[in-house]
Amino acid sequence: MNKLLELLCGLLSGIALFAIMALTFFDVIGRKALANSIPGSLELTELLMVVVIFAALPLVSRRGEHVEFDSLDPFLPLWVRRLQTVLVHLLCAVVLLGLAWLMWRTGGQFAEAHETTAQLQIPKYPFIYGMAVLCGLTGLVHLALLREKPHDRFEGEGAAL
Repeated sequence: MNKLLELLCGLLSGIALFAIMALTFFDVIGRKALANSIPGSLELTELLMVVVIFAALPLVSRRGEHVEFDSLDPFLPLWVRRLQTVLVHLLCAVVLLGLAWLMWRTGGQFAEAHETTAQLQIPKYPFIYGMAVLCGLTGLVHLALLREKPHDRFEGEGAAL
C-alpha cells in the first residue's frame, strides 16, 4: 500500500510541479521574446500548486517530514514523547478527516453553482474534490501511523533543525 501511495501521489505531485516549471518557462519566454504572456498562466499556476501541495501531503505525513519543534525532546521521558506522538497523529487524523468532509461539501456547492476560474473558466469543483480526497487520505495515513510503534529519532533524521 505504501508503494502505491508513493507512486500515485509522487507522480501526481511531480507532474504538476513539472507543468508549473514548463508553464513558467514558456510564459517568461513569451513575455520577453514576443511581448505576450500565456493567457491564464497565473490561474493555471495556482491550480497546479493546489495539486502539488495536496498530492504531496500524504507522502510528507507518511515519512514524518513535517516541520516540528523538538528542542525539548531530549528533556522529556520516552513515555511522554510516545504519548505526544500518538496524540499528534490522532489530532492530525481528526482535523484532516474533518477538513476533507468540509471540502467535499464545498466541492458539491461549487459544482451546483458552476463556479469557475475568472479568466479561463476552468471548473473549480474537481480541484476541491481532489483536495478533499487527498486530505482524507492523509487523515487515514495518520490513523495508520497510530498502529505503528513510535520510535526515537536521531539527530538529522526527519525535520530536526
